[in-house]
Amino acid sequence: MKSDTLNLAAVYTKIIIKSWFQYKVDAVLRSLAVFLREATGILVIYFTLLKFDSLNGWDMYELFFLFSLLFVTYGILIIFFTGLRDFGNTVRTGNFDRYILRPRGLLFQIIFSDADWFAAIGQGGLGIVLFVISAGKVEVVWNITTILYYTFAILGGVLIQGAIFLILATLNIYLIETMSIKELFYFNGKKFAGYPISIFHKAVQFCMVYIVPFAFVNYFPAQYLLQKEDMAYPRVYLYLTPVVGIGMYVMAYVFWRYSIKYYKSSGN
Repeated sequence: MKSDTLNLAAVYTKIIIKSWFQYKVDAVLRSLAVFLREATGILVIYFTLLKFDSLNGWDMYELFFLFSLLFVTYGILIIFFTGLRDFGNTVRTGNFDRYILRPRGLLFQIIFSDADWFAAIGQGGLGIVLFVISAGKVEVVWNITTILYYTFAILGGVLIQGAIFLILATLNIYLIETMSIKELFYFNGKKFAGYPISIFHKAVQFCMVYIVPFAFVNYFPAQYLLQKEDMAYPRVYLYLTPVVGIGMYVMAYVFWRYSIKYYKSSGN
């Protein structure tokens, strides 16, 4: 059964990749467009820091390293969780009813039903570029310990964002349309997360640590590796990204399993 599930996931993935890359030139240009769109914000930071040197003690390369964690985790996230990101449209169009009738797990079908490869390549590629540019400049000693820490931090960051997507997708069962909630709690939060949380008001910091915990996606992992002086939270937070990721995803999954019992078709 496990082998059958893996084979089906592989078939889903192969079909999706073929559909996204059916027109190769268009695929390259659209991926490049995503890369350049996100890189614009990085260029603003670059030219700003040419004049001001640092942002609350974070220099240009340290900020690039902070951003790289955000972009790399999103690049991985969107390969697996595009179906959850776009779940509202699936509910509104009635396509979710088809998933219910199939003899496979609902969440499995949603996760493997689509993958935004353009965002994965564009944002993930930018994250890799920023990492390559900054990793040798930020005085991190790369050894077995730091490499393992970085790997688990990436996985934890993906799970944290995946849990947010799952929670927001579950809300569609009750509210049908949740785009404004998604914009408020995820995409706007992500914009804040590119910067050290120490530059923000305490209320914003509280939200980014305890409500929508983007701080565990990149700020605390970066603090562990960079040891910046603006760290104002218990040091144990530096080690909690995988724990927060697993904990959030389990809670999101429980919320999903409870809520799916109350799903009613949109009638489309």
